[in-house]
Amino acid sequence: MLTETRPLPPPTPSRGTSGVGAPILPVGAWRGERPVPQGRTAPRVVAAVAALLAVVGVWLVWRFFVGTAVGQRVDELAFLGATHGQGRLWQVAEPVLDVVSVAFVVAGVGVAMLVAVVRRRWVIALQVAVLVGGANVTTQVLKHGVLDRPELLAGWTGPNTLPSGHTTVAASVSVALLLVTPRAWRPVVALLGAAYTGATGVSTLVGQWHRPSDVVAALLVVLAWGAAVCALTPASSTDELRKPGASYAAPGSYVVAGLLLLASLAAGLVSGATLVGLVTRGDPVPLSPDLTAYAAGALGVLAVTGAVFAVLLVLRQLTAQPRLAPR
Repeated sequence: MLTETRPLPPPTPSRGTSGVGAPILPVGAWRGERPVPQGRTAPRVVAAVAALLAVVGVWLVWRFFVGTAVGQRVDELAFLGATHGQGRLWQVAEPVLDVVSVAFVVAGVGVAMLVAVVRRRWVIALQVAVLVGGANVTTQVLKHGVLDRPELLAGWTGPNTLPSGHTTVAASVSVALLLVTPRAWRPVVALLGAAYTGATGVSTLVGQWHRPSDVVAALLVVLAWGAAVCALTPASSTDELRKPGASYAAPGSYVVAGLLLLASLAAGLVSGATLVGLVTRGDPVPLSPDLTAYAAGALGVLAVTGAVFAVLLVLRQLTAQPRLAPR
């Protein structure tokens, strides 16, 4: 028996289709079909380890530069060396330090939280507030309640000043902004944050408000809190692709982080070699020991600043990249 094959009727155009080709999805509809973001375990473990190492670093800095006579001597030389050229340098340093205030902290935290809320990252909005508050409280508790300064040198050199409060404020607000900033802008924020924090740290040396070890310890306190936030960031706070075909790749971030690390390594090697020379030979370069220690201390501060922001930039990019699971 022959059967008649009838052609199928043409598809009826409906809302959201052209009636001829593939369906035309309204803007943003693709997001409803994308995989569900999940946190990646390995980067969070690395961030947790970085936080623990930073805590150990704070103790080691205090133990050597405050808890030993050799460390106190080098640190004190750097403190005394700040008198060289202080008049001119203070004209630049004083305005930098004047920025740090309660109003600055409130404004910085407010901006960071606002950025996070606009991006609908509710948890990280709270985390950055805890980061800034926790880092600054930690600094004050360590300085006034936990760490002491034994009298190991001739004459009284003052109470414990480690870690630096001004550096903690500058670094914590800068890191808070780094953590809430969208992925593409993080390299710029990291560079600006490192520049501002480094300027603040060196300015405290210029004004003889702090010794180099105080500033380095403050930077490590902020690194510990920042890395902890990265380790505890939930999947809901990971980055989101805004259009089809977009990528989580962030080569610019790793280039910036690499450059920061290279600069930090160079400055750190010079500072470390000078420090070793001061400890072993008394004066490794043809300058007065206090000026040598002062220059080495400033370089050390800049080296640690660059390294801290490079590490946090990489940790944030890695922990903010989700592992996608099918819906």
